[in-house]
Amino acid sequence: MVFVLKVIHFIIALSVIVGVLLQSGKSAGLSGVIDGGATTFFGKTKGIEKKLSMFTTIVAILFMINSIILALL
Repeated sequence: MVFVLKVIHFIIALSVIVGVLLQSGKSAGLSGVIDGGATTFFGKTKGIEKKLSMFTTIVAILFMINSIILALL
């Protein structure tokens, strides 16, 4: 059971890393990187950034919960 939790922990850790690295900076958005500035023509939406932020938050909470469970075992 501990081995399965460690594998899940590893997958969650990689997800946290990817989520944090894809977060946009204060001046540049993720949408500008993906579409090359086409949002200036069609209007800028923050849907991707919101979803990515929510994903990162949920995965970070799962990471903390899984860390506590592994520490107790």
